[in-house]
Amino acid sequence: MKFTKYTALAIFVLILASCKKDFLDKPPQTSYIDDPDLFWRNEDDLRMFANGFYTNYFVGYNSGFGTDYAPVTGYTFHDDITARNVQSNFESSVPSSRGSTSELAAWMSQYAGPTWNLAWVRKSNIFIDRVDNVAKPRITDVAYKHWSAVARFFRGYEYSRLVSVFGDVPYFGRVVPETELDTLYKDRDPRALVMDRVYDDFKYVLANIRDNDGAQYLNKFIAAGFISRLMLFEGTFQHYHNLDAARAKKYLELAIEAAQVVMANPNYKFTSDFKSLFASDNLAGNQEVLMYRAYDAGLGVTHAVGSYSNGTEVQTGANLVMIKSFLAYDGKPWQNSTVAKADSFNIANLVRTRDPRFEATFIDFPLASSSTLLYSFKHASREAITYIGKTYPFAWGSNTNTSDAPLLRLGEVVLNFIEAKAVLAEYYGGAAVTQADIDKSINAIRSRPLDGAAVAKGVQKTAPLLLSALPNDPARDADVPALIWEIRRERRMELFYEASRLLDIKRWKKLNYMNYSTNADYLLGPWVNVNAEIPTYLTTATINRVKVKKADGTIVTWNGSNRTDMVGFWVVENASNRLAFSDKNYLAPIGQAQINEYKERGYTLTQTAGWQ
Repeated sequence: MKFTKYTALAIFVLILASCKKDFLDKPPQTSYIDDPDLFWRNEDDLRMFANGFYTNYFVGYNSGFGTDYAPVTGYTFHDDITARNVQSNFESSVPSSRGSTSELAAWMSQYAGPTWNLAWVRKSNIFIDRVDNVAKPRITDVAYKHWSAVARFFRGYEYSRLVSVFGDVPYFGRVVPETELDTLYKDRDPRALVMDRVYDDFKYVLANIRDNDGAQYLNKFIAAGFISRLMLFEGTFQHYHNLDAARAKKYLELAIEAAQVVMANPNYKFTSDFKSLFASDNLAGNQEVLMYRAYDAGLGVTHAVGSYSNGTEVQTGANLVMIKSFLAYDGKPWQNSTVAKADSFNIANLVRTRDPRFEATFIDFPLASSSTLLYSFKHASREAITYIGKTYPFAWGSNTNTSDAPLLRLGEVVLNFIEAKAVLAEYYGGAAVTQADIDKSINAIRSRPLDGAAVAKGVQKTAPLLLSALPNDPARDADVPALIWEIRRERRMELFYEASRLLDIKRWKKLNYMNYSTNADYLLGPWVNVNAEIPTYLTTATINRVKVKKADGTIVTWNGSNRTDMVGFWVVENASNRLAFSDKNYLAPIGQAQINEYKERGYTLTQTAGWQ
């Protein structure tokens, strides 16, 4: 779907073009009436109903000042960034209420997923039921299979999200009448049962959805890309949390199958520079973007993600742990790179020595508007940051941004593929990862073209990853094989400030990364000469507040007269660790009100493990 730049305009033109009196007696064009005589009559009706799912699942940059499921402004609970003062805490107690029946795209940032809400499950089941029992005899068999697949895709998508947040959830495979209280108030079904049903839905989708249903409408390749994401999550969660080896294998095999559907399509290629993926006013024709959300000020469809990447708006910045994860352009970690000044963490040197995605992600000088002084402009254009200290145009100021949002990128899909294959090979006897696999995934990403601005700065493409010479990273976790470690690093460089990091560390069972007491670098930013690079920080008002950390670990505090000594790693102002958390925080608790509602009707709703 060309989402949603032209939809409103098309409806308006349709109304103007029709002058027949009986047009006023027709059903509304932007909503449905659940009546077999007035709706579910043809593919146009089915498409209209399907379109109602798009803003819930394909949020992009959200709209206006909305933050739910949006990069930069929404996905800010993870270990790549450090805020001033105390870090955001995990949920620590059972909420009084947790639930919704709204169809708004509500979410919970600490879980990167939806709240306890089965409204979208019911909506997808209605869709499936009406396709099966009303529309089927009115449309072709090919059309029936396609729309049944679309409906089942959305059901599988929603259950995947609910399971990622809550684990066990009640599974409803049909529309349940309000009179069936025993079914409506049944307890949570095991995660394994739910995800097996999701697996079945996704297999059906891949076998039956159309290859092409119109530009930017859900099709086989878009669905397959999302399926690779969701099945990678569940397969690795099952594996690393030691839940069910057979299911982990099955889900990872489907992740590979789905990713290969996309990778086999010659229309998808790495022909775009990295910067253009996130700050373009029109992503149509970009061969790396499988699906995008379009924005148009003329239609009142705008966002604020670009503004919060423009260099002026306050931002929680990348910490030194994240910075150190970036490879030098020779393909090696900084500790053993042969690139000159690879051991320098001055921002200007980082730009010249690191993987090109560093330069395309971060402004090349320190900014006080970032908590760590390292400011991400990944989601703003190069032109946008020329307005720092000036008046911004509507495109990069306030909530009037019009840059298109990539919803699904080839870069993520190939990383889903290579990780799933590596885990299967390492732990389940799957086919070994080959250099050809690496070349069409990680090395294909690294071969992206560089834009002129990056080339002018001396940025170079990163050397290919070779199975015969995997990097030796002294910071690698002992329990992670070298190849899988490098795949995880590639995701971190590729997907910074997007949707994946919290979900990644949860599925890898690495939530301990959120404990900043484990590494002092979490509370630091890049190396900075404060007096030379950002002297406005050295004022009377900032005495005893501004600090740097020398290479030997010595902390130097600004005292009003030691300007020349204020050189070192930036110490994030007043930054401290979050409160203690535990393994129970991998999943969310259910609200006490929801448990009580069941009890009052004579039923039991079990609380999430660890939250009793």
